[in-house]
Amino acid sequence: MTEKKYAAVVLSAGKGTRMNSAVPKQYMMLEGKPVLYYSLYAFEKSMIDEIVLVTGEEDVEYCRKEIVQKYGFTKIISVTAGGKERYHSVFCGLTDLNKEQNRPDYVMIHDGARPFINDEIIWRCARAAEEFRACAAGVPAKDTIKIADESLFVRETPKRKYVWQIQTPQAFAFPLIYQAYEELLNREQRGEFYSVTDDTMVLEAIYGHKVKLVEGSYENIKITTPEDLKLAKAFLPE
Repeated sequence: MTEKKYAAVVLSAGKGTRMNSAVPKQYMMLEGKPVLYYSLYAFEKSMIDEIVLVTGEEDVEYCRKEIVQKYGFTKIISVTAGGKERYHSVFCGLTDLNKEQNRPDYVMIHDGARPFINDEIIWRCARAAEEFRACAAGVPAKDTIKIADESLFVRETPKRKYVWQIQTPQAFAFPLIYQAYEELLNREQRGEFYSVTDDTMVLEAIYGHKVKLVEGSYENIKITTPEDLKLAKAFLPE
């Protein structure tokens, strides 16, 4: 793989209402450290060159002092406030990177509530991003998936071998994803709205760009419920 500059945008702006807790899920403690720590640590020790941490406006100072400074992260170049929706927060992080004189060639976007990202997945995403310009980590679905109509009658049963559960990180050529997000926000200002729940959907909606799937891990869970937090403890090395 050629020498390219890689950045990561780590999202930590979610409120985590499904946790039924006043503490956002990414700041809940997992074996003595915040959930967010683990994904930041994975990128800190990886081939990634720099990290932008996107958090809620009210949590910026907390993250600077209690996450970045406390744990000695050196690759985090900025802690920035996110926006109303996830895609607004992603664009805030991308905009920080775009301000740099030496902008990255590639960027990975990752949910801070996925603490079990590992170096192998990061490398697989990096290689796929260089070859295909857009990729997402994921795992084949283990269960049969049903597509329902509005009345909850089964409308379609897709073949399981083609169904993947998408995770993060998702990796892209930086100019491609930045321009796609910029266009998405421009269209939103003109009154056009898109339902996008991950970053690959932005490319698909704006450019119709194909996205390569790469192998993630069944342990690369997103912590959204108290049950997830219990499961996460079982994944930690003893």
